[in-house]
Amino acid sequence: MLRIRKSEESAGTNFALSGQIGEEHVAELKTLLEGVEQVSRIAFDLQEVRLVDREAVRFLAHCETRGIKLKNCPSYVREWIERGGTKS
Repeated sequence: MLRIRKSEESAGTNFALSGQIGEEHVAELKTLLEGVEQVSRIAFDLQEVRLVDREAVRFLAHCETRGIKLKNCPSYVREWIERGGTKS
């Protein structure tokens, strides 16, 4: 299960994610970003994320390349992103 809490801050919009992020949640996360022109003002706070799958990691990596900030990214997620979303 994935929970999303949205908050507006002076630096932009923050989406605090908690729980598990699976392939089935990627479409929902993409919907959050639709119509946003300044993605550099968006952050995903991953402090309460406990589990991600391969598609979620690919999505997060793509978000980061677009300028979306990944706050409090767990080290295992960061490592997976740096490896290109594959387990090795």
